[in-house]
Amino acid sequence: MRVLLTGSAGFVGTAIGGALEAAGHDVVRVDLMLPQAHGATAPPPGTHRLDVRDAGSWAGALDGVDAVCHQAAVVGAGVRVGDLPDYASHNDLGTAALLAAMHDAGVDRLVLASSMVVYGEGRYTCPTHGDQVPPPRAREALEAGDLENHCPRCGATLGWALVDESARLDPRSSYAASKVAQEHYTSAWVRQADASAVALRYHNVYGPGMPRDTPYSGVAAMFRSSLERRERPQVFEDGGQMRDFVHVADVARANVLALESVVAGRPGRFDAYNVCSGRPVSILDVARLVGAGSGIEPEVTGGYRLGDVRHVVASPGRARGELGFAAEVTPGRGLVEFASAPLRD
Repeated sequence: MRVLLTGSAGFVGTAIGGALEAAGHDVVRVDLMLPQAHGATAPPPGTHRLDVRDAGSWAGALDGVDAVCHQAAVVGAGVRVGDLPDYASHNDLGTAALLAAMHDAGVDRLVLASSMVVYGEGRYTCPTHGDQVPPPRAREALEAGDLENHCPRCGATLGWALVDESARLDPRSSYAASKVAQEHYTSAWVRQADASAVALRYHNVYGPGMPRDTPYSGVAAMFRSSLERRERPQVFEDGGQMRDFVHVADVARANVLALESVVAGRPGRFDAYNVCSGRPVSILDVARLVGAGSGIEPEVTGGYRLGDVRHVVASPGRARGELGFAAEVTPGRGLVEFASAPLRD
């Protein structure tokens, strides 16, 4: 199968391209090579430099293509209001332009990179009142060291539970809003074009080739960079925030399975899947695992960032049942190995 892969030179895109080729697919690689992601690095051999937002740039790129794996995006927290135009342009307009070009070229199968950030906060339960949707944590509470979410009905501390794909979408940042928009554009395209698509909601991706100290870095890479400077990793809040960390090799394998599923699937189908390890881990434990053997203990600062969510942990059930995907690399192994894995400067 001939697959067009956008964002092919990125951290995740590079891993996906290798996995697709290993599975026997012919990969057409395209990447804009944004400086904030790649610096001044030249495109890897065989990469077409292409701006997904430019409708005219797609002429010929989709010739003979059977399906598209769309990874290109501006990522990061997107906490500044000034970031909004970049996210709307690269992520939303870029996806819309790609979908229109696919329709014109008669390509009707897509795998879309989405994210756990579409959920906002995770799923919370009260021992007395069951599932609850807490409001955003207030600055005053965070300043006072009250870090947990509370039941809106009785005030009890809410426990976290696994988030499945039926959860409401509640974006809390520019980036999150853009990922929701990408899903909505894709869903509309599926209906209008009688096409088929899968959105993969990545949780915290890490592994070899991860960017070092850029807006595209994840917290695991930031912890590792601190250790390399012989500094204590800085852990916000109390370190008890629960997350799911998934290895980039597993993410790449999930894309191959999703691609095969969407090509074999029925027209008019749009499905979303969590891509996660299924093994929750606290942020403090992430710092400890990355620093295992270094002799440097993380520092719990008590600091916070407004808009950060307390817990968001995914359910792997739907991806396992419908795609046949289950992560093979556990955080307990992968995060320790990550301490010596090569990073991208």
